[in-house]
Amino acid sequence: MNNTEYIALVVDDERLARKELIGMLSDYTCIKEIHEADDVSSAIKMIDHVKPNLIFLDIQMPGETGFDLLNQIEYAGKIIFVTAYDQYAIRAFEVNAMDYLLKPVTEERLKKSINKLEKEKIKPAETEYNLKYNDRLFLTLGSQLSFIKISSIITIESEGDYTRVYIKEGKKGLVSKSMKEWELRLPANYFCRIHRATIVNLEFVENIEKWFNYSYRLHLKGKEEPYIISRRYAKQIKEKFG
Repeated sequence: MNNTEYIALVVDDERLARKELIGMLSDYTCIKEIHEADDVSSAIKMIDHVKPNLIFLDIQMPGETGFDLLNQIEYAGKIIFVTAYDQYAIRAFEVNAMDYLLKPVTEERLKKSINKLEKEKIKPAETEYNLKYNDRLFLTLGSQLSFIKISSIITIESEGDYTRVYIKEGKKGLVSKSMKEWELRLPANYFCRIHRATIVNLEFVENIEKWFNYSYRLHLKGKEEPYIISRRYAKQIKEKFG
């Protein structure tokens, strides 16, 4: 168990929802302080003032959304999304978000989130989901946090301990996930590893041609330079394309 004490900020435009969540959070000894904000503007001021390391963030608010808030701040603490809408129950997060709560928040569901905070290591099975082709990810692309569709990813390429995601709009972003994590979570009928350092979306394949030493060269829509398919992965590609 870790001994972190949390300064929490509850951001929600609904006063009753804020008060109910604050009341439930007050029962947890790991929560040292609890503050509140009712919109993006007041949340930014509160973040500057109290420096929270845990934010319970409503997604859908009048005017600017919770995601708009994340675009306007530099924040390295934990985020737990709170939403009343199933479509925002996102399967994966890349903004230090460790969970989401569906409104109305129950004591039992909140306890599970707090338990995750208290664990030193969270097992992948508890926090990771197999991604579907129509799912969305919340990633940093350039300097902006963006919602992207899994289906818009062209390639994922290894960069040391990180991976760089390229999407069809011409944007790219560095992500703190390994190639192995991506390979395990992406839908296998759409994504294929063609090299130790490259995963491609098969929907973007234009053609494949034979190359030297039993290898192949793969051309992708939206990418100027072709990719070499190593001999190790050539068989998998041929099977997928029948």
